[in-house]
Amino acid sequence: MLLVLPSPWLRGVFVGICLLAVSTGQVKTRPEQIHVSLSGSSSELVLTWSTFNATDSVVEYGTTSLNLRATGGSSLFVDGGSLHRPQYIHRVSLTGLQAGQRYMYHVGSAVAWSDLFFFTALRSDASWSPRVALFGDMGNENAQSLPRLQSEAQQGMYDAVLHVGDFAYDMNTDDGLVGDEFMRQIEAVAAYVPYMTCVGNHENAYNFSHYKARFSMPGDDGANMFYSFDLGPVHFVGIATEFYFYLQYGLFQVLHQYEWLQRDLEMANQNRAERPWIVTFGHRPMYCSDDDGDDCTHSESITRVGIPYLHLFGLEKLFYDHGVDLELWAHEHSYERLWPVYDRKVYNGSTKAPYTNPGAPVHIVSGSAGCSERHDHFINNTQAWSAFRNNDYGYTRMQVLNSSHLYLEQVSDDKGGQVVDSMWLIKDKHGPYPARHSTALLKSPFDRIPRRRGDDGNESQL
Repeated sequence: MLLVLPSPWLRGVFVGICLLAVSTGQVKTRPEQIHVSLSGSSSELVLTWSTFNATDSVVEYGTTSLNLRATGGSSLFVDGGSLHRPQYIHRVSLTGLQAGQRYMYHVGSAVAWSDLFFFTALRSDASWSPRVALFGDMGNENAQSLPRLQSEAQQGMYDAVLHVGDFAYDMNTDDGLVGDEFMRQIEAVAAYVPYMTCVGNHENAYNFSHYKARFSMPGDDGANMFYSFDLGPVHFVGIATEFYFYLQYGLFQVLHQYEWLQRDLEMANQNRAERPWIVTFGHRPMYCSDDDGDDCTHSESITRVGIPYLHLFGLEKLFYDHGVDLELWAHEHSYERLWPVYDRKVYNGSTKAPYTNPGAPVHIVSGSAGCSERHDHFINNTQAWSAFRNNDYGYTRMQVLNSSHLYLEQVSDDKGGQVVDSMWLIKDKHGPYPARHSTALLKSPFDRIPRRRGDDGNESQL
């Protein structure tokens, strides 16, 4: 539990005492905030943890004893707040893991070890049925879904977890102390199951420095901000919707991600015989029917159509053209399931079976894991593309059964774990959807870049 001090003066005294303790010889070498992530290959995992003094980075692990050893390194992370609190973030890769084998492990060094944890190594082939828990918007305070997720993760119900943005509320609060406590809280899940993440608006401080430093996602292109990985028959793609909303950090990162997405989705389509499903996850939705005035409540949401007025680098057409099957979002503190939708029009597979061979991607908004901002509420008039809405605290379970069947269900923690919504997405064939005319989107994201006419009569982009 995070200690809450009643006044800035008392908080300052407390922090001063802590700093004095460190300066007079207090040593903090014991590992904490331990979490597991995929490295891009299912036979390789990355273990990440923190210490507050410099130590070696070692993992001892094995199936029946701690007879295996792997080493890595650490980097110094300094919070951007007034105290500039430092910590060392350690990373060690475990390679050559045997699929389906349960491993025990601890992390640390000769001066201090963590408690003992365990994980099960995943298969690298496509012929199995991964089970995933997914949610967004979980805070240090009021993380209502966390105990149930902890129990289910340690029972082996999930092969991975997707945390779709917004952590701790906020990681940088109180000079990073809230972020530290939140990472200790989720250790009860994340030390046992790969904990895959994407960035949300609550991570924006200091150009998302806490998020970039604390997590270890696959790939070298996006500094944890965007990446992809394969799990069973699914190609997962994690994105940073926040690039579109924090342009003070540079327009280049929007362009960089968009170009990377084009390449990644093109390669994923070439590989659909092996990994037929493409599932994306990002924080801010394209659509929602909440009453809070967020971007997704607008007809031309930025995530959907791109940078305002210019309509540059919008994601809806890109995902549609590359045949994305399922799009997972959070940000709204509620749950909403959409009909298959493109350009605000519904393209159900049929009247009786709307999610069988649909004509557009399916969207799920799952941001009700629990945080200090509590619930969001819905507008009274349901949009045509909205199929089901619920604002209980909870999270979503997903299982991809095979190349044609994907199952989703929403768990209500308010109702003691009751499943309040479920659906099957069934597709006999995966790939780009039929070409459709859109009034809001352009063929190329560069079509509306302002142009100037030179002395030679030719036009060039400004």
